[in-house]
Amino acid sequence: MSRVKEIISTTIALALLSACAKTVSTSDNYDFKPAGNKQWLAGDHHIHGKFSAKWDTSTQPPTPILFGDAHYFTALNAQMAKQHGLQWMVTTDHGGPKHSRVNLEQAYPELVASRKAVPGILQFYGMEFDTPNARHSTLIIPHTDEEAQQLYTIESQFNRREAFPNEFERDTEVFMLKTLKAMQAMSPRPVLSMNHPARQADELGRFKRVTPEKMRLWQDTAPDVITGMTGIPGHQAATINPDGSIDPEGTRAEYYGYPTHGGTDQMTAIVGGVWDSFLGEGRRWSITAVSDSHAHYTEGRTDFWPGEYAKTYVYAQQDYDSVLDGLRGGNVFVTTGDLITELYVSMSQSEKTASIGETLVTDNKPATVTIAFLDPDTLNYHDDNPSVGRVDLIYGEVHGNKEFATNNVNPTTEVINRFYPDDWSRQGNYQVMTFELPASESAGYIRVRGTNRAEELEPQPDVKGENPWTDLWFYSNPVYIDKAK
Repeated sequence: MSRVKEIISTTIALALLSACAKTVSTSDNYDFKPAGNKQWLAGDHHIHGKFSAKWDTSTQPPTPILFGDAHYFTALNAQMAKQHGLQWMVTTDHGGPKHSRVNLEQAYPELVASRKAVPGILQFYGMEFDTPNARHSTLIIPHTDEEAQQLYTIESQFNRREAFPNEFERDTEVFMLKTLKAMQAMSPRPVLSMNHPARQADELGRFKRVTPEKMRLWQDTAPDVITGMTGIPGHQAATINPDGSIDPEGTRAEYYGYPTHGGTDQMTAIVGGVWDSFLGEGRRWSITAVSDSHAHYTEGRTDFWPGEYAKTYVYAQQDYDSVLDGLRGGNVFVTTGDLITELYVSMSQSEKTASIGETLVTDNKPATVTIAFLDPDTLNYHDDNPSVGRVDLIYGEVHGNKEFATNNVNPTTEVINRFYPDDWSRQGNYQVMTFELPASESAGYIRVRGTNRAEELEPQPDVKGENPWTDLWFYSNPVYIDKAK
């Protein structure tokens, strides 16, 4: 244990120094910033701790073996998340046989204590839901006096692995729809987001267990619960050895069948692919980025600390309700390697403006798109100072076309402009660019991505042994376009 303590102490010290270095004033007013008192708050909704147990099945019921699948106390995860620049997090332990009692009687009291021990970071209660007829999802419980009971109700009645030894009885689509109807009927409603959706895919566009067809049906059943999916999955340190060298056989994000593209799940990375097919149907579907932290790569595992590499930024006030509303509404952008720390994407026409997650009602006239980002002139947690090399503006139409859903493509989606450093201007600490979007008779959406790899026009499939720190990306969620009646 002495080596683990040494690693943790060193990491905390480095994180403190880096966090201090990253302090950037954002008090100035800029035209591209929405009015109000919200700000970009970094977080992570997929973090495991000691209650992600393994199980001794020689007893009946099986006995949980704490620290079995993940190594850390809740307060340590919170402390490391805070030191790596996060303002909010969600504890998401795996379930198992009668794990609902473990969560209620052990994990929840530890979370309450962690909130007191590590103030300044919002700590949501949740779990990695063992999804019926699928794999895993992040379940986030609204912060109320009844949060412990609400999770207990959901986990005990609906979590797939709660039932032992007959898990298969819950592993059906009928049971999943029953689960979602129950969540949709709750007040307040939880949030459910699909984790690493294409991890089991063995080819591009060929999905297993978690399929676009299922996700569409789930959102139709519980539209206020199902918010989207993880775009940038965890385990991004899977190619890094404990000493920091690169493992030439390591597989990024542990996508052993079909790989990620630039660390991004294929459902998100492919322009005109699954994500765009959802948006082209008129769905509100957002993406996030996570660590999926179980234990740090310096201890022989495959993970970064929460916030060390991937961050999900929510535009919100620093309180539980606002952050959860922002997640639910898609007021979100994601990034890796601290490539950027703020991103503003807006579309305006006449006196009307809409930002990330919002809808602009337009007439048949051009609209102005404004993109602004903050590329901090500081070191990230790999002691690099990466720079944005290119920003892509992506546009797609909304038709509600059945072929979009049948083929999981949106053929109208394309990169309509690529911006390079010579194409943007500096305003204070921000880089700003504009584009005139031509008039269209169709509803649609815009979204933005960027990278430090200016020459890589599309994120390429990740090869074994790829260093995640050299391949950084950010993605905005959409600004939606509706047409005036």
